[in-house]
Amino acid sequence: MEPGGVIAEADEAVAVGSRPLDGIPAQPGPSALETVRRTGPRRPRPWLLLPTPTGTPFTFGYAVVLVATSLFMEFAPPATVSAALRGSSTDVTHLAQSPVLVLLASALWIAGGLTSPFVLAFVVVLTALERRIGGLRTAAVFLLGHVLATLATEVPVGLSVAAGHLPDTSLHRLDYGISFGVAASIGALAGLLTPWLRWLMLAVFTATLLQDLIAFTDPISNWGHLLALTIGVATWPVVRRWRLSSPSGD
Repeated sequence: MEPGGVIAEADEAVAVGSRPLDGIPAQPGPSALETVRRTGPRRPRPWLLLPTPTGTPFTFGYAVVLVATSLFMEFAPPATVSAALRGSSTDVTHLAQSPVLVLLASALWIAGGLTSPFVLAFVVVLTALERRIGGLRTAAVFLLGHVLATLATEVPVGLSVAAGHLPDTSLHRLDYGISFGVAASIGALAGLLTPWLRWLMLAVFTATLLQDLIAFTDPISNWGHLLALTIGVATWPVVRRWRLSSPSGD
């Protein structure tokens, strides 16, 4: 045999030996193991609970507006504040005169100002919802709860006044704030969470609303909150489809 043939056979043997044997699954090399080590479990990112101009522009912009109106309520002359709130109230009289304008204007205020518990719920819930379904869809859920719950609580008031069961002063009941929209957003977000967290959130929030209703301090608003929460829960099939189609959905 020629020397060149011996060398060629040796090279071929080395090449065959370096390949994985046929029929044996390929084993992960160092690069694959390193990838597994680097990915690992996802670490919690608490800063995602807060809105940002780029990540959640709707929630961030809305929050800025609410801070401005809350500061106005705190530092402006009381007579000016009272006039602004009465002009934004979704009472029966205003709803009959300019429904669209007053429904939008009433959502620019926080009942109770920045100390209201709905402030924290607004920031956390709407941020989480917007990160999953996007800004426009989050705004749609919020407005749906705000508008439907407002109409469902104020229309019966108007009918009761017409029937003589309530005084005419009920037509001018001061009603404004973000609470109906936040309640609907809580209901919608619950449908996008894991089961245990979903039912825990609904149980805690529902218990709080029932406690307020039993206290009977503002039964119309309390019923409105429960109705808004139910509206949010009713959006589960829609928001779940939105999450699947949203590029920003987690």
